[in-house]
Amino acid sequence: MLREARVRPEFAHLYPMLEPGVWKSAAQTAERVAAVRLLQLADTYVFHDRVLTDAHFEFRGGTPRQHLRPSEGAA
Repeated sequence: MLREARVRPEFAHLYPMLEPGVWKSAAQTAERVAAVRLLQLADTYVFHDRVLTDAHFEFRGGTPRQHLRPSEGAA
């Protein structure tokens, strides 16, 4: 099954490019969020180990995320 993500309603204002409550491909959602953030060149936005954080997004399907140690980074 395809891994899907949706932005949590309480964080929707941070992701105006996404429709809150709508399940989409997690990979495509991450690409969209990353592209918009990079185009904005926002000094205040920092990518952490994942573009789609568990606090801001819900996930279903696919394989659950592997948690990386800080030294491993994200691919």
